[in-house]
Amino acid sequence: MNETQGYAVFFFPQALEALGEAIRPYLLDGPAGPHVLCKEIDTGGAFTEMTLEGRTADGRDLTLELMVPGSMLRMIVSAHGEGSFGFGSRAAPRPVAKPAAAAAPASAPAPQSPPAPQTPAPAVPDSPAPVVAGEDKPK
Repeated sequence: MNETQGYAVFFFPQALEALGEAIRPYLLDGPAGPHVLCKEIDTGGAFTEMTLEGRTADGRDLTLELMVPGSMLRMIVSAHGEGSFGFGSRAAPRPVAKPAAAAAPASAPAPQSPPAPQTPAPAVPDSPAPVVAGEDKPK
């Protein structure tokens, strides 16, 4: 399995509204909505602690810890692999249909399913009678 590249943290819309401008510099926008991309995450308390990595305006590396109440989080997604993170449409490959004439010769009759049984399957032998609440015991 590929090494974890980080976590995408999605917030409830009400949480984004409550956090307001304070959260905006850390949000990334994507097809699945705004999220925070962090290197590490700790959910072991009332606050969820996210470790973000970035660069300052003058190019120096910066590690930042962002803590928000855990009740504000909608979902945490672990991002793996070398590709870019995101959600997109995944179209399943369509199977190529073979022409019916090539599958079976024209003179061969089409296979038929076996006929349905005329009588129902027998009941399980030696099964006890169902018990209904409120009925008297058998005499």
